[in-house]
Amino acid sequence: MVEITAALVKELREETNVGMMECKKALVEAGGNKLEAVRILRERGLAIAGKKASRTAKEGQIAADIRQGGKLGAMVEVNCETDFVARNASFQAFLRSVAEKAATVQGDLAEAMKDAATAKITELGENLVIRRSVRFEVRQPGIVASYIHLGGKVGVLVEVGCGLEATEKQESFREMVKDITLHIAACQPQYLTRQDVPAEVLKAESDIYAKQVENKPPQIVQKIVTGKLEKFLGQVCLVEQAFVKDPDLSITELLASKGKELGDTLQIRRFARYQVGEQV
Repeated sequence: MVEITAALVKELREETNVGMMECKKALVEAGGNKLEAVRILRERGLAIAGKKASRTAKEGQIAADIRQGGKLGAMVEVNCETDFVARNASFQAFLRSVAEKAATVQGDLAEAMKDAATAKITELGENLVIRRSVRFEVRQPGIVASYIHLGGKVGVLVEVGCGLEATEKQESFREMVKDITLHIAACQPQYLTRQDVPAEVLKAESDIYAKQVENKPPQIVQKIVTGKLEKFLGQVCLVEQAFVKDPDLSITELLASKGKELGDTLQIRRFARYQVGEQV
């Protein structure tokens, strides 16, 4: 039997805001599996949904490189063993070089930077991992923008399209795109639209909601589950979220409003949000 340590209970308590005794019971039931314990607590209506339970303790930073006036952009996460090294000037110089390389490499970035990474490991005395990267190249009217938050702990890369090339140069369009990067950093969307949400995710959420109200009549259960799913989609889908700077507007409405002002049609084509140490 897996030992349920006080440290594990405390960790689950901090991640779910549920009482210590309930956390311990859930961990015992889950055989010490923290992710399973979170699911059990959610089914009981005790824990909030979120990604905290999937985070790991890795250190490092995120960086981005935007080129060609916003027509090309890349973002990378590089991990190290301690936050002390992550704040080291030599590590940050290496991080910038990785981001610059990511803008020019479409293949295996870690392989392309293998020799440089090995040399930096020797210099710093800590293991370094080029954990992940993303590269957006705009092939239609529109631009790529990035935002790095919390001293490199959170990063956003987004491509916003338009119908007219002239729109790309409009300052108000570029300001809106920057606002969207800030919104993504703050509101943590997981998907662009509801069509992007995997069927298995929807089923898992539906099962949890149904379990929470299983003692009610079937027709009431279905109504509650449908309502909770709508709320869930509004929270995790970028275009349905309330704009962080004006909660009376959804992101879709923001795009429509700015498009009307500019005489163009605007859309978010894709985005990526990285947080150091999160489970991918």
